[in-house]
Amino acid sequence: MAHCARGTHWQNRRMPRPIQATVHTQALAHNLRRAREAAPEARVWAVVKADAYGHGIANAYAGLHGADGFALLDIAEAERVRALGWRGPVLLLEGCFEARDLEACSRLDLWHVIHRDEQIDWLAAHRAAHAQRVFLKLNSGMNRLGFTAAAYRGAWLRLSGLTQVDDIVLMTHFADADGAPGIAAQQAVFDAATRELPGERSLCNSAATLRFAADMPEARADWIRPGIMVYGSAPDFPAHDIAHWDLQPTMTLRSRLISTQQLRRGDSVGYGSAFRADAEMRIGVAACGYADGYPRLAPTGTPVLVDGVRTRLVGRVSMDMVTIDLTPVPAADVGSEVTLWGCGPGRSVLAIDEVAHAAGTVGYELMCALAKRVPISVD
Repeated sequence: MAHCARGTHWQNRRMPRPIQATVHTQALAHNLRRAREAAPEARVWAVVKADAYGHGIANAYAGLHGADGFALLDIAEAERVRALGWRGPVLLLEGCFEARDLEACSRLDLWHVIHRDEQIDWLAAHRAAHAQRVFLKLNSGMNRLGFTAAAYRGAWLRLSGLTQVDDIVLMTHFADADGAPGIAAQQAVFDAATRELPGERSLCNSAATLRFAADMPEARADWIRPGIMVYGSAPDFPAHDIAHWDLQPTMTLRSRLISTQQLRRGDSVGYGSAFRADAEMRIGVAACGYADGYPRLAPTGTPVLVDGVRTRLVGRVSMDMVTIDLTPVPAADVGSEVTLWGCGPGRSVLAIDEVAHAAGTVGYELMCALAKRVPISVD
């Protein structure tokens, strides 16, 4: 079963409300090691875009500095990684958004993705102090960024003729690595488009790393780019959970009960009377709502832990509160610990994927949606 790297605890400092998120650095390091184990011999980009998937780059850095490089979205994130003391590779996953970004690439020694002709034009006009390493992206079927297979070699020839360019790494991104289609079709497109082209290669995201990298050296290639798996979410949930992939939760969101109510049969709970008790029952009210980043559409039945015991939400999620069935945990009272996701008391675990799935979304969104008003601690 899934487990947490260490026991969790409340910070002793006073909080305006009993709600707190915790980032688990040991779990981040564990999940990074799992990426390495899944793709032997490949180097690893730790993907820290979206402020390390809502964890905070500064909070996550201690757990991820064992990576070979950091992959991220924009100059501001690159500056934060450099400010933390990282001197290794940093990759801009969407490349430069305008020509002047190349100045920052030179100043910060950034590697950057080339996915359209204008970016090559900017690079050709850039007066670089030293040649830069670029990642040339192929659109192998995702149809977001990248050159078509027909245009790819022409783009490579343009780049290879520029004095501003050092190495060219060949890359693509898989659309269906987490599901039944798999990666075979896109791998074939990539292999054909890059045949006989020199340079390192980078293909695997989290799902491809876990599902295919060990047995497919052509997909594993030289660099993998694990993102969501590093943050303790299974990329192919619900087909597989974090226990299957030996991943650990890296973020815990916890609160406490601030009130309890005794319901009679037929009593309703919350806005819209969306839940009615079919028998006498006791419920608890926890200080967490959609203004904290908890999904507003999480329905009755969404799992939650109270004092480490698994139970469920009842009624609608409010801006600042959720209501919880206390039937499985009769001793719970005001002050009892509520785990919305992550690591609970006594090594209990509620995977973020379970909460996201109940709410009709994915773990990525819950991590990234954590509100600024929620204090974050690091262990």
